[in-house]
Amino acid sequence: MALRHLRLRRALIDTARRMNELGINQGTSGNLSVRLVVRGGASGGLLITPSGVPYEAMVPADIIEMAFDGTWRCAGPGRRPSSEWRFHLDIMRARPEFGAVIHTHARHATALACLRREIPAFHYMVAVAGGSTIRCAPYATFGTAALSRHVLRALAGRRACLLANHGLIACGRDLAAALALAVEVETLAAQYCTALAIGKPKILSEAEMARVIKKFEAGYGRRAKA
Repeated sequence: MALRHLRLRRALIDTARRMNELGINQGTSGNLSVRLVVRGGASGGLLITPSGVPYEAMVPADIIEMAFDGTWRCAGPGRRPSSEWRFHLDIMRARPEFGAVIHTHARHATALACLRREIPAFHYMVAVAGGSTIRCAPYATFGTAALSRHVLRALAGRRACLLANHGLIACGRDLAAALALAVEVETLAAQYCTALAIGKPKILSEAEMARVIKKFEAGYGRRAKA
């Protein structure tokens, strides 16, 4: 029997490998998902990377298909969904505008997350994630419902967030947009870390960030938008 959603499975694997090539993830630490859309435009669940499979060895049959009730199936032998499947599922259910979710342990974003620091408006490009800050969700054990609840709150009105002592999440309308945003967030995290090492960054006002967000909504920065 032919494998379902072959094009999306291949795109998921290509994006996972690209994350590592770009230096925003290492080994098998990250995970990513893409929404399935069925006839009529309705959401039909999602595809998600499996747990513990190196991206360079991953094949389409390894990708897990999940329904929104949490049930799943996989053609690959012994494969299970990513240990972080819960927040992927909950984000997709809560935010229908998102078609893809990417989670990485990018170096600088994770460093800030380990300090439980959000990324403030030290640079106007912070607005690319949807607000005047990139929040840091409180810590909870990976894979738990508690972490998923923290993530949903941190993503309210946003497209990306940090996870305390963990990493980052970036969401977008598709895999390309989610990946572009993940790269932007890690770049901002690196710049913020560098600025902190030199001194105390000057933070832009809420009024200025509101102006920037309005310009973004008009079209600028569209490549990383949901």
